[in-house]
Amino acid sequence: MKKIVLGLSLAVLASLCGFARSRTVNGGPGASVVETDTIHSRVLDGPGAFTVYLPAGYDTDTTRTYPVLYLLHGFSDTNQSWFHNAPLATIADRLIASGEIQPMIIVSPNAGGTPGVDWNGYFDMPGRSYETYMFSEFIPYIESAYRVKPGKEHRAISGLSMGGGGCASYAQRHPDMFGSAYIMSGWLHNEKTDVVDPHDKVAVVRRSVADHSCLDYLENATPESIDDLRSLAWYVDVGDDDFLLDVNLDFYRLMRKRGIPCQLRVRDGSHNWEYWTTALYTSLPFASRNFKTAQ
Repeated sequence: MKKIVLGLSLAVLASLCGFARSRTVNGGPGASVVETDTIHSRVLDGPGAFTVYLPAGYDTDTTRTYPVLYLLHGFSDTNQSWFHNAPLATIADRLIASGEIQPMIIVSPNAGGTPGVDWNGYFDMPGRSYETYMFSEFIPYIESAYRVKPGKEHRAISGLSMGGGGCASYAQRHPDMFGSAYIMSGWLHNEKTDVVDPHDKVAVVRRSVADHSCLDYLENATPESIDDLRSLAWYVDVGDDDFLLDVNLDFYRLMRKRGIPCQLRVRDGSHNWEYWTTALYTSLPFASRNFKTAQ
């Protein structure tokens, strides 16, 4: 497995810095902060927006470092959706205060927008090399600009729907990068179409999911790849009325077939923000438990 080098020179870091930062402080002095910012991506040849949650005390104790959770949004959503459609910052604050999770940085990169107008998707595809951007520019930038603990044991990934598929596929093909993967209502597989119009942005992302099928990956995984997948903690969370229920169950069955430990929860619910908001009360503690240490 090719290793990803997480480190940027000061010159490269400066060239990536954004110019549209906004900050929201969730309380008085020392409270948690939500930042939205943009970097200029050479790979995307344009902006890469992101929103980041910084736990209470981040600004006041400048010597402390934190584990990080990369939280991916779904199709047609953006980096701000986890903060606008779900009260992510409030839930994280509450779970940290109660001791249910350790303080962590939570990052949501932008990989979407209006279907057919904006590019959606987490993979390299005709017209946009998002996965290359994610691993060669975005993660190195985040972990240089913020006080993030290095190493997979301090790094988790999660996501919903399209982001659940991105979460699973990234963890499958970059197992040296993450210690845990929490998949919510994952878009994990799509049937291939023979011809795709490269100007049809919806068709392109559908084909990219088919080309990066998480089910096909498990079916064809080598013994070495299976050993790599066992180095992560896995969790699948899907609603009993979700239209993606069957593909998530198929993924879980294949994980069992290949001898890869994976937790499964099928809860009452559908493919909506009510479901994913409640999932945060399980997904954040799951990530926290699988980080190596609190300090």
